[in-house]
Amino acid sequence: MNALRTVAALILTGVVLALAVAFQQPRSPEPAPPHHPAPAPLTTAPPRYWKGNLHTHTLWSDGDDFPEMVVEWYKQHGYNFLSLTEHNVLAEGSRWVAADSSPTRQLAVRKYLRRFGERWVEFRQQNGQSQVRLKPLAEFRPLVDEPGRFLLIPGEEITHSFAKRPIHINAINLRDPIQPIDGQDAIETIRVNLRQVAQQRAKTHQVMIAFLNHPNFGWGVRAEEMLKAEELRFFEVYNGHPAVRNYGDAHHASTERVWDITLARRLGQYKLSIVYGLATDDSHGYHQFGIGQVNPGRGWVMVKAPVLTPENIVKALEAGDFYATTGVLLDTIDRDEKQLHLTIRTEPGVRYTTQFIATMKDADLTATPKTFKDKSGAEVPVTSDYSPAIGQVVATSTAANPRYTFTGKELYVRAKIISTKPHPNPYADGDVEVAWTQPVVP
Repeated sequence: MNALRTVAALILTGVVLALAVAFQQPRSPEPAPPHHPAPAPLTTAPPRYWKGNLHTHTLWSDGDDFPEMVVEWYKQHGYNFLSLTEHNVLAEGSRWVAADSSPTRQLAVRKYLRRFGERWVEFRQQNGQSQVRLKPLAEFRPLVDEPGRFLLIPGEEITHSFAKRPIHINAINLRDPIQPIDGQDAIETIRVNLRQVAQQRAKTHQVMIAFLNHPNFGWGVRAEEMLKAEELRFFEVYNGHPAVRNYGDAHHASTERVWDITLARRLGQYKLSIVYGLATDDSHGYHQFGIGQVNPGRGWVMVKAPVLTPENIVKALEAGDFYATTGVLLDTIDRDEKQLHLTIRTEPGVRYTTQFIATMKDADLTATPKTFKDKSGAEVPVTSDYSPAIGQVVATSTAANPRYTFTGKELYVRAKIISTKPHPNPYADGDVEVAWTQPVVP
């Protein structure tokens, strides 16, 4: 028995020693993880131009079609971003509209059902009337937003007036709706409502901008009022609504003339910021197309940004990295200390004339007040008369790569590119496609 115990103890000792030796042996190294190169920063995407419209209406206010249908029209026509800017409301909450109040409404409902189907379109009976539900932005946005291709940006048309003169301001990338407030005159009405947008931006830390709409609509805003509104940074130099009087008349300045007067006096007298010019549709009608209709596709902005997000679009607009157009496209807009240089994306058989427009530092900025008799026979002030030296064409080019060399005498320089291509759905008879670059200070 003792012998057996001795043998067992020896065996156990051998096992323990063997294990100890085994654990003292160096282990083979762990296999290295596979090597993956670090991903490139997302912001290395080069800036490009994105096509967008910042003034649009649907059945949420006074448009004649459903928001999903309107958005789809823009998406199918090559737009990258769109803002639905309803009058004094954001497209949120619950809203129902009559389903058969007019032939146009009946047509809109039929088209809506055909495109989106009975599972999407909601009806109800209310007081014997058939109604259809308007989808809020948050509900239909997932159907249409596509990263890197299409983006909806919330917006509102802050719709107000002073002394029966319409004063409308579009706010882009809002978080909360804004109700208009009164000012003591037209200038103050513009300023207090622009400040409302700035205050929401400061409170929410969400980037947003606001711009003055169609100053010649109802002859609502004169150049002298625009130039004194310190907060004003943007306005519509072109609006596709047939009632906005872009071209003025014998008694009223065109919106381009208003732009040059505003720029010249803000920079030359008041030492205020540049005002940038936008082109928009202000579309309301989507079932009948032609001159006199309030259609989409007439004017838009091309905004240069690396990534398609609301923040990038707004920041590029604020930096002036965009141009306004009714069809003419530009590949590049470059400026340095010496020159403003453009590259036009030409089309076969189309000719282009570029006008470089400027006001010189020594130009006479004196206003000659003028009035106009309204329908009641009362005299009302209109934009004053000014020297033709304000907003004069200082150079012209028919080249595809026009350039302007600064003299150092300019308050600002901007370019207008006029093509010979007729607009496919013009604001006015005889319109051709044009583009406007933003003014630069040499």
